[in-house]
This record gives sequence, structure tokens and C-alpha cells, in this order.
Amino acid sequence: MAFRFSTKVRNDMLGLKATCNQLVTGIDIAIVDGGAGNDTITQVANGLGSFEVGDKVTIQGSVADDGSYEILAVADGQLDIPTGSITGEAAGNQIILGSARGGSLVDQFRNMTMKIFTGSQPASADDAEAGSELIQITESSGAFTGGSATNGINFGQVADAELHAAADEVWSGKATATGTAGWFRIYDNAAAGGADDQVIDGAIATSGSQMNMANTAITTDGTTTIDEVNIPLAESV
Repeated sequence: MAFRFSTKVRNDMLGLKATCNQLVTGIDIAIVDGGAGNDTITQVANGLGSFEVGDKVTIQGSVADDGSYEILAVADGQLDIPTGSITGEAAGNQIILGSARGGSLVDQFRNMTMKIFTGSQPASADDAEAGSELIQITESSGAFTGGSATNGINFGQVADAELHAAADEVWSGKATATGTAGWFRIYDNAAAGGADDQVIDGAIATSGSQMNMANTAITTDGTTTIDEVNIPLAESV
């Protein structure tokens, strides 16, 4: 068996352009040099809470700090960006902040969820789920609703042409049924369950599979934690 990517995922990886998803402007926006800590973008009007960690924020209208920077943390009145990104500027100029998201797997699967099923992985990631759902994996087993970022899980580190789980997240879930784990499917944040979903799936075993578990036996109300995630991009096709 192998990792399988839906047609929507592959199309987006090949051709999806970055899209602006948040836009804020004001004269109350300051750009703050954090020294050894994160640099920050602050706004008195607290209009920054709709931005999302992992997106790129672009600054326009500053004296010396125009550019695009990764968002590390979000609060109503503050965005954290990597230290050393900017020189700093007090509020006063008309600053425009826009964030964008592209077509990488990290971007496509922002605030995603995973489900584990019995039986065998379908022949295509475009196929409907097969087997019985045993467990849904979210951030620290929290409740997940498609279309909401709450308790979604994320890819983080990319190394050696492999995707890994975000280092600061706990991927876990409480089983709703008893059975033997056979395969998993990762869904984008919409998690609509339709034919055009962005999904990745793979087989589960105790070794040599796309997801390896010490014990594939799942018991109702038991908690399963995903300790390691390694999704590779093939060197050739």
C-alpha cells in the first residue's frame, strides 16, 4: 500500500496560486522590534485576531519594513513574526496588512483532522471511505467541526522531503467503536466528505506501513495518540 493523494490535492499542488485571506489597514498599526524575542505587529483597534498562524503576512506602507513574514502567533491586537525580521516603526503611517495562503500540503491541510477505519485502504483517495470509523484524531482529542479551526491539527516541520506533525501539537482521539485499525484518512479543514475533498490516506500496521501502531486494536472510549508522522514526497514518478 502507499500514501494516496486525492485529485483535488494533486491539482492544487500543481497549480493553486496564493490567495489573500485577510486584509487590515489603519494608522494605529505599529511594527515592534522584539530584540531576542519575536518581532511583533500590533494594532490598538485589536483587529488582528482573524489572521492565522503559519500564513504569510505582508506589510505595505511602512518606512522600512515592507515585506512578507511568517505568522508565529496571533492575538486580537498582535501578530508575532520571526525575530530579526524588521527594524521597527511606531504607529502613525497608514499601514496595510494582508495574509496569504498557497497550495503546499502544509497550506492545504491547515487545521485538518484525521480518521482511522477498519479494513483496507481504498484503491484511490477519491473513493468513499471503506470499513467502519473507529476514531477521529484532533488536537488533544478536542471536538472538531468542519470549517472551524478549533482543535484542528497541522503539519509543521518539513525536513528531508517529508511532512511532520506540528511540534507543539498532540494528535489524539477517543475511540467511538471497537475494532482493528486498518487505514487512515486525513481531511482538510472543510472535512465535507465529498468527492472533491482534499484528502490523504494510507494503510496502518504494526510495522512497514504508512502509519505504524504498537497495537492496532482500538477499544471504545480508549485514547489513541499519534506519536510520529512522516509523509514523504517521492523523488521521482
